[in-house]
Amino acid sequence: MRFVTKTIHAYLDYPVAIGLIAMPFLFGLGADNALAFWLSVATGVAAFGLTVLTDHHLGLIRVLPYSLHLAVDGLVGVVFVVAPFVLGFTGLDFWYYALLGATVLLVVGLHQPEDAALSA
Repeated sequence: MRFVTKTIHAYLDYPVAIGLIAMPFLFGLGADNALAFWLSVATGVAAFGLTVLTDHHLGLIRVLPYSLHLAVDGLVGVVFVVAPFVLGFTGLDFWYYALLGATVLLVVGLHQPEDAALSA
């Protein structure tokens, strides 16, 4: 049931990075804890840079292996799931990170290994 290919993942990367930067402004995150605002913005900027540097067809400066990109995405998912508890986020801030973290982990978990994509 792993269907997220390297190509699909690449097409998701830029919109997700831009969304991570824009959504705190749109949703008014961080009203009670500024970290809830800046964690998303900083992660979005880092995700954009990671995508630019990743060795996939949408990477602009392909110096980082795709496997590293996936590992970083998995780490971001874990951090986003844990952050609301550790940093004391409440309300929308809490649910934003909990749901976004779970979604990131789901996408990483549904990643189709490249050797399976070649044989399919």
